[in-house]
Formats: sequence, structure tokens, C-alpha cells
Amino acid sequence: MPKLMFARPPVDAVEERKIRKLAGARHAPADCIRRAQMIALSWDGLRVPAIAAALGCSPKTVRHRLVRFDADGLDGLGDRPGAGRRPRISQAQRSQLIALVASPPPGRLVRDGAGELSATDATAAAVWTLDALTTAARGRHRHRPLPGAPDPAGRGRALASPV
Repeated sequence: MPKLMFARPPVDAVEERKIRKLAGARHAPADCIRRAQMIALSWDGLRVPAIAAALGCSPKTVRHRLVRFDADGLDGLGDRPGAGRRPRISQAQRSQLIALVASPPPGRLVRDGAGELSATDATAAAVWTLDALTTAARGRHRHRPLPGAPDPAGRGRALASPV
């Protein structure tokens, strides 16, 4: 038989006011509102199955949230960090990529002081290619060529354009 479980009593009136205010909020994250409602209903004397029925969730979820609130207090209402997929690139690589995209391509025409158009680097291409992006990750990932580029497998045809 499962033991009776209730949320611990509020530490002070401020904590109780915050939980009850969050439980009745309309413009807050929905998961935090639902968790605060679980705590408030527990303080009102409802048992775990009644709270689960009132909020439309499982009793296991209610028990988990009550234990988490007992251990962490108000911080227990939020999600723990670390959930989700790990980033594919580091923050430093991301910063380099953003800086590269924000800068003009090396062969792009720019106006000089006299108003004439000239290329800053006449030998470079006027558009960015994936080669500039893959040099940092050489050997780790293979990239898909741009549409219209020759087939890297050497089959003698260009890749279809997405247009």
C-alpha cells in the first residue's frame, strides 16, 4: 500500500504566496503553473490520486513533483538543466560561423572612395561556399554540396536545384 504523501508545509508566508500566485497565473510557463497547482492542492489537503484526477495527469507525476518540491523548494518547480540534445558545434565554433556569415564574401564588389565598384579580392569567388565553413571541421563531418554544384561522386551530373 503506498504511503500517504503531501507537500511539505510552506517555509514562510512569502513562499506560500508565491506558490498560490503561480498556481493561479495565466501568463507563466504552463509546466510551472501545473506544478504549483499540485503543491497548492496538496496544501489544501488533497491526496495524490485526487490531485492527479483534478489536473489530468498520473499519480506518479504528482508524487515525483511533491518529492522534488520537498527537496528543492521553489527551485523544484522548474526543469533541471541538461535535458535535450547536445550541441553539434561548440560555442566558439558557433561564434566563428556567425562572424563568417556576417562578413561580406571576399570577391564581392564594393564601392571605393570614388564610387567605383571593385572587388576586394579579385581572385576569390563572389559568394560563400561550404568550403569556408568545413575547413574548421575538416575530417569530422562531410558536407552536402550546394545545389547546382558538380556531383562529388563523379557521376557527371549536377545536383538538382531546390527552386
